[in-house]
Amino acid sequence: MNSRRNIELKARYADLADAAARAMAMGARSAGELVQIDTYFHVPHGRLKLREIEGSGAELIWYDRPDAAEFRVSDYYVIPTADRQTKKQALTAALGVLGEVGKRRTLLLWHNVRIHLDHVENLGSFVEFEAVISDDADEAVSHDRLATLSVALGIVPADRVAVSYGDLLGI
Repeated sequence: MNSRRNIELKARYADLADAAARAMAMGARSAGELVQIDTYFHVPHGRLKLREIEGSGAELIWYDRPDAAEFRVSDYYVIPTADRQTKKQALTAALGVLGEVGKRRTLLLWHNVRIHLDHVENLGSFVEFEAVISDDADEAVSHDRLATLSVALGIVPADRVAVSYGDLLGI
């Protein structure tokens, strides 16, 4: 399995209903509501988390990206897992837990971009864009799409967040 790559941007955004309306006006479509708990584990490189999705399965996600407020490239693996409890126990025993992040996410899709409208426990509201790099949407196209969405949603540089939710929570 080869790693995948996307270009990301995260920003604070006080009014998620406004963000949804603006994204839908651009042609984004709803892909559902998700309640997620991300458990972060100690690793020597990148970040490793087990994402548990209420009413669904779980995913083990490893990713590596710079901490930067501008558009940033992320290399990642997503591995679906059916036995979340055993996997969580094994990872906890082997690596140790850094902490957990709980969030309610509205997922919108626009071209190759996943738009996350997130309410994160103990942090507030955020918008996150993830443009998945593919043959149909290379890095240049993905950058342009994120720039277009940023303008449409009124995101300014001061709104941008350079780090993960876990980092913001101090885990």
